[in-house]
Amino acid sequence: MPYTTEDGGRVNNFANEPKLYKAEPPTGKEKRNYLVLGILGILLTGGVIAIAIYASNNVPVS
Repeated sequence: MPYTTEDGGRVNNFANEPKLYKAEPPTGKEKRNYLVLGILGILLTGGVIAIAIYASNNVPVS
């Protein structure tokens, strides 16, 4: 674990702060990928819910 040294030679136990960088906006291809993944996620969630509803309605009665 890296330590910082203050004036006078005192060791500081706090972590070093990471360098900051400016985030760049997503490109057109990245936006398209986000849209496709969002649609696939919605379809998957809807499918799981539909299967759960179907399975709960078809429970055999003894």
